[in-house]
Amino acid sequence: MIRRLIVSYVLLVGVALAAFTVPVAFTLTAQLRGDTEESVRREATTMALLLGDGDEPARQALARVAGAYADETPGTVEAVAADGTAVPPLPLPAHPADRAFTDALRSGRSTADWGSSLVWGPELVVTVPAHARSDAAGAGAGTATGTTASAATGTTGASVSAAGAVGAPGTAVPASTGGPASTGAAGSTAGATSTTGATGGGRIVGAVRIRYATADLSDRLWRIWGFRAILAVGVIAVAAGLGAIVARLLTKPLRQLNDMASRFSDGDLTARSPVTGPQETRTLARTLNQGAERLDTLVASQRIFVADASHQLRTPLTALRLSLDNIADGVDDEFVREDVDQATAEVVRMSRLVSGLLVLARAEAKVSAPEPLALRELVEERLSVWRPAADERGVTIALTGDPDERLHVLAGPGNLDQVLDNVLSNALEVSPDGATITVRLEAAAGDEVVLEVLDQGPGMSAAEQSRAFDRFWRGQGLTGRSGSGLGLAIVKQLVTDDGGTVALRDASGGGLAVRIGLRATGLRTDARTGPRPRV
Repeated sequence: MIRRLIVSYVLLVGVALAAFTVPVAFTLTAQLRGDTEESVRREATTMALLLGDGDEPARQALARVAGAYADETPGTVEAVAADGTAVPPLPLPAHPADRAFTDALRSGRSTADWGSSLVWGPELVVTVPAHARSDAAGAGAGTATGTTASAATGTTGASVSAAGAVGAPGTAVPASTGGPASTGAAGSTAGATSTTGATGGGRIVGAVRIRYATADLSDRLWRIWGFRAILAVGVIAVAAGLGAIVARLLTKPLRQLNDMASRFSDGDLTARSPVTGPQETRTLARTLNQGAERLDTLVASQRIFVADASHQLRTPLTALRLSLDNIADGVDDEFVREDVDQATAEVVRMSRLVSGLLVLARAEAKVSAPEPLALRELVEERLSVWRPAADERGVTIALTGDPDERLHVLAGPGNLDQVLDNVLSNALEVSPDGATITVRLEAAAGDEVVLEVLDQGPGMSAAEQSRAFDRFWRGQGLTGRSGSGLGLAIVKQLVTDDGGTVALRDASGGGLAVRIGLRATGLRTDARTGPRPRV
């Protein structure tokens, strides 16, 4: 959930950032393109004014201005006369009869060609017509020439390529309805080529063209977009960091609720969730806490009832068994004695059931803190208790595995004793006469010690093994007696309370193996010095 919140937050910031920066970047790109075209067109118009003067000093000034532009800017100047010839001292353009020159000479239209409709090509080509100036205007040509030349050589934004021509003496050039090109920006910057119509003036005496290389513009364009891209990446990175912090703060109450639910599902009915966060999560936490409190109360009441009932039933069952024993001692009739024996057996079974319920209720009601116990010593003690009962039927109980007597495990007081008693009782119940019950001790991988009890009884199917730990589920032993169905349930409860595991599997050679995994304490005992850390 935290990852989804962060991704959503970053996407929201990214969309907002793109909605703001992309239009600004496009606007700056269009502005850069428009300003450049306006500047180059203005310089070309200035060149065309010099070409329109028609005298030798003006042509010399045009040549000097063109040379200065070629030196100061990445552009070149081209010029053609009205008849398509060169304008001395400038060289003849490579293509003096192309469409842009033709439109300028015949129709008096100015054109600007960027070479690409996307952004721009390798160069901007601006072509403007040159109109002949009147005698009155020619009187001030020298001043105009010096002024425009000076202004042109000081330009740093564009490189100018001019082409101009003066009509040959005696050559009749048709008058054009177009006038001098405007000094402002002309045409639209949306397409690759823009055209400006003639506005009226003298006859057309030539055309001037500026070829301006756009490499510098491309560098500026990359700086515009690159800066915004780096800024966007930085903003998104900061947004991701802030989003992670905000997401963790927002989901903290939910994580606390999840922890409470996990502990509750593991059987910890005392788990509660802090009432924090927004109103919705506080309401949910209070509701869950109230439900957990009520369930804990109900379960505790049920456990108390079971424990009290089991405890109270033990006394009348004991009295009933004593009464049956007295009746059996005073009866000589075989049929009556047989009935009394059957009743006594049922009372014994009921006593076992009540004792098991009492043990299970106590195990569920209170979990004692595990403490270090010497495993082999405890196992040998319990085996010495069960060997006399096994000897009566010729059953051998063997202890094998790790001979280390200093190995300790963690278990609650009395828990491991009850576990061994229940497992050994079941094993002895199902083992045939003369069989062997093997108790194996071994240190497993990690901090685990395995206690395994193997019998030679009929074993269990996979379905029976899956139900063996259910309460009141009973398997029939070879001796004809059936248990209470609580033995393995008690074993699982006690082992789980101590942090261990218990499982069933088929024993090699037949029978059933009960595997009990216990936590090792990391302590070993020495006969002289007592417990000491394991190395």
